[in-house]
Amino acid sequence: MHIVLCCAAGMSTSMLVTRMKAEAEKRQLAVRIDAVPVAEFESIVDDADVILLGPQVQYEAPRLTALAAPLGKPVAVIDMMDYGTMRGDKVLDKALTLLPS
Repeated sequence: MHIVLCCAAGMSTSMLVTRMKAEAEKRQLAVRIDAVPVAEFESIVDDADVILLGPQVQYEAPRLTALAAPLGKPVAVIDMMDYGTMRGDKVLDKALTLLPS
C-alpha cells in the first residue's frame, strides 16, 4: 500500500509522514508513505494507492480528484485539526478507510 501526502512544497508534511510511519509500524502494517509537492501530483498518481492533500492545498482537490478518478485512485483532504496537531494515527486511519476493497 502506498499513501502519498501532497502539500504546497512537500516539506510541511514530513513530520506528519514520520508520525504516520511510526503508527503503521506499531500496527505492523506494510505501508509506504511519502510526501510530495502538489506540483508533482501527476508524476506520482499512478504509483499511489491513496492521495491525501494538506489543508493548505485543498483548493486543488476538485482538479486532482478529476485526474485521479479514471485511475481509481482516491483523493481526500486531511482534516485541518489532525494536520495541525500532527495526529499521524488519525491521518493513517483516514487513508486506510479510503483504500478500495
